Amino acid sequence: MKIEFYRHNLAKEDKDEVIKVLNSLFLTTGDCVAEFEKKLAKYVGSKYAVGLTSCTNALELAVKYFGIGHEDEVITTPMSFIATANAIEYAGAKPVFVDVESNTGNIDASLIEQAITKKTKAIIVVHLYGQMCDMKRIRKIADKYKLKVIEDAAHCLEGERDGIKVGQLGDIACYSFYATKNLTSGEGGAISCNDKKIYEWMLRARQHGMSKNAATRYSKKYEHYDMEFLGNKCNMSNIQAALMVKQLDRIEGYLDMREKLARKYDKGFLKNKNIKTPAVISGGKHARHLYTIWVDRDKRDEYMHLLQDAGIGVAVNFRPIHLMKYYREKYGYKKGSFPISEKIGDSTITLPFYIKLSDKEVKYVIDTVNTITNG
Repeated sequence: MKIEFYRHNLAKEDKDEVIKVLNSLFLTTGDCVAEFEKKLAKYVGSKYAVGLTSCTNALELAVKYFGIGHEDEVITTPMSFIATANAIEYAGAKPVFVDVESNTGNIDASLIEQAITKKTKAIIVVHLYGQMCDMKRIRKIADKYKLKVIEDAAHCLEGERDGIKVGQLGDIACYSFYATKNLTSGEGGAISCNDKKIYEWMLRARQHGMSKNAATRYSKKYEHYDMEFLGNKCNMSNIQAALMVKQLDRIEGYLDMREKLARKYDKGFLKNKNIKTPAVISGGKHARHLYTIWVDRDKRDEYMHLLQDAGIGVAVNFRPIHLMKYYREKYGYKKGSFPISEKIGDSTITLPFYIKLSDKEVKYVIDTVNTITNG
């Protein structure tokens, strides 16, 4: 049996929306992006949202907005995709890592305060796999030291914890619509916020810092634009937005389906003593972006190869950022610097996890994983 690591959920109505855009005048940022932004903001419970070309761009602009730069420090987690730390590097600042919780893989809030220095300007949290960090505790620490909080919610659009949604306690939340995400346009991203000044700055920053975009310049009588500050070029197009406007209407239904799939996996692995799974915090809402298992770190790669040989697509989420060559050479990190992140990075396997998986395919994955890890 061949089971791909991921299959998207695009429906005919999503493709029809794209056709409408392709047959219209504006392919770049326009009315369709504005419609998507309005729906996204409403869904996450924020006042504003701005569509971008990636979550990396969102993180980069968030860091830039707060004036973070040379000799500044930003606290974050090594258990994430490299984009999280890279956004800090792009600004010329230093990412300061703290280790993660052993049961969830999320940043350990109890370690943040001791990493704060006079150079610290912000905290970037990562809601790993779809489960929110302890935002109430992190916000309290940030307020105590007058720090900004940026949420990397690439995995966690639908998440909630302690009655709080993503973006409600952070200053800026950043989202990904990459090909494998729960809401996808192939490539794409966004920010959400509740501050009008941030919102208006982001609208200009995504298009070089210009005072007017193409739609406003050409939909009425031509008006000259100015460049108010040095921005980026990362505005979402109408084509990307068109793929997602209808997906947003289905996102809760899809989450229910992924929750049921997660429970099937949980039940299938329950008696396997050689497998652990990240804990799910009670009383919250897990976005169920990825389903990962933690196995013997000395056998992890062997298991992955055997699963691939059996036709099952797998991935690693994630290798710790601090052990990447760039970060090792620049900052002198080595094995043992953040042992919990390293243990997770060495032992984790991400399994196929999407709503198009049939019961037969799910059973095959479970049976194959159990056979390999118990062999």
